[in-house]
Amino acid sequence: MKRKKMENGIMKKLMLLFVLLIVLLPFARNGMAQDGQFGLGIIIGEPTGPCFKLWTSQRTAIDGAAAWSFAKNAGMHLHADYLLHISDLVEVESGRLPLYYGIGGRIRFAEGDGDDNIGIRIPVGLEYLFETMPLDIFFEIVPILDLAPDTDLDFNAALGMRYFF
Repeated sequence: MKRKKMENGIMKKLMLLFVLLIVLLPFARNGMAQDGQFGLGIIIGEPTGPCFKLWTSQRTAIDGAAAWSFAKNAGMHLHADYLLHISDLVEVESGRLPLYYGIGGRIRFAEGDGDDNIGIRIPVGLEYLFETMPLDIFFEIVPILDLAPDTDLDFNAALGMRYFF
């Protein structure tokens, strides 16, 4: 019972930190984050919930989510990734369709008596960036190497959309 209360306290603190990060990032205007470079949206699949993306250059970005995992040991899922984009692989008539890949981390807090997972994410995806609207749509597949409590291979896949400010 004491462990459960401690886990709930840690989860609440992490969620608060994540929410503060999302709220404060748009105000962190330094040469890397210009208007239209920070997006908020939703990711649907594994996991499902709110997500964000911050472009740090023409080719790099940081993304993340505070979402819900429906897989085994279902529970709150937090992740953040560093992404690299390749824009000239797929040509489209309007907008851009970059391929992206990267590396990041995940924490999944299991409900009930399950074990929490900490792992390394390796996302690979396609993102459509509209030319006339501050929106993107993306699809990604993410192999995950869980490191704790046991070493295990897992996969996420999701579709999402973000609005950029």
